[in-house]
Amino acid sequence: MLFTNQEKKVEIKYLPNISGNEENGEDVVKGLSSNPKVLPPKYFYDRTGSLLFEKICNLPEYYPTRTETQILKTASPEIANLTGISELVELGSGSSTKTRLLLSAYENMRKPWRYIPIDVSGDMLKNSSLQLEKEYSHLSIFGLVGTYEQALFHLPPKELPSRMIVFLGSTLGNFTTIECDRLFNEVRDVLEEGDYFLLGIDLQKPVSVLEAAYNDAQGVTAQFNLNMLSHLNQLFEGDFNPNNWHHKAIYNQHLHQIEMYLHCHQRHQVSLKNLDLTVDFADNDFILTEISRKFDLQKMEGFLKSHGLNTIKCWTDEKQWFGLILAQVRKAMGNSL
Repeated sequence: MLFTNQEKKVEIKYLPNISGNEENGEDVVKGLSSNPKVLPPKYFYDRTGSLLFEKICNLPEYYPTRTETQILKTASPEIANLTGISELVELGSGSSTKTRLLLSAYENMRKPWRYIPIDVSGDMLKNSSLQLEKEYSHLSIFGLVGTYEQALFHLPPKELPSRMIVFLGSTLGNFTTIECDRLFNEVRDVLEEGDYFLLGIDLQKPVSVLEAAYNDAQGVTAQFNLNMLSHLNQLFEGDFNPNNWHHKAIYNQHLHQIEMYLHCHQRHQVSLKNLDLTVDFADNDFILTEISRKFDLQKMEGFLKSHGLNTIKCWTDEKQWFGLILAQVRKAMGNSL
């Protein structure tokens, strides 16, 4: 399915659902049948979940968004100068709020260029793309609605001398080491020699700061976490009752990661009709819904290098809470994170 606006400067391609474990709910069956129980974080993002996440990004406790934004205000013109005019491919574009700083830097070059946002939320991607087309006169947009992995292998042919994949917000922290390794391989495989990768990562910091960011006083993160159950109900004809659960986030100092859980506070049974699945939950049972790993900047540079992505420059804030890395494709060496 393809959407094109009247001026033909915005195209949105809706990628077909791919058959497999992640599309037919087998990942839910596997996760809820395991010990401990786990659910993939992609199920956060129905329309309600996407809106709640945008709200989280503006919470006073949630430092990543404002910290990365401050870095981008300083770094964006320099990034554009280092890369020259490029196609920007953004993984998980959302409303493209922070990305506007980067987009403005490329728009100031006053040359035709292209932005390729990728997101699982078709409504949000379409709305933000139509708004961006009004704001940037030199910009054309080719959006892809799908998962990162799916969209990376459906990128349109390159129209400019270079392409830069942009992965902001420290979303990488939600990936396990194996998933991170796989994503970097995929990024390297779709880029050509001389292309770029811009990566935002959340750095290790005091536990009190981290746990406050994921247990906000307004309870928005709790709503976001609990909304996953409602989303599963809609997708798979389920009967999760969110009132039987509460949100909890802790920092695992050994693994350097936030772990977000749904804790059961009442013994009950849940059915997901479309998956032919029934699960019994006891009081104090829990489901892991997300990890958010916190990184060491130098180790990340080494990990990128091992995947053929050579660091050109890093930026960080005065507290060293967040890092932004610009890397360029070259031949891989081999290493692990």
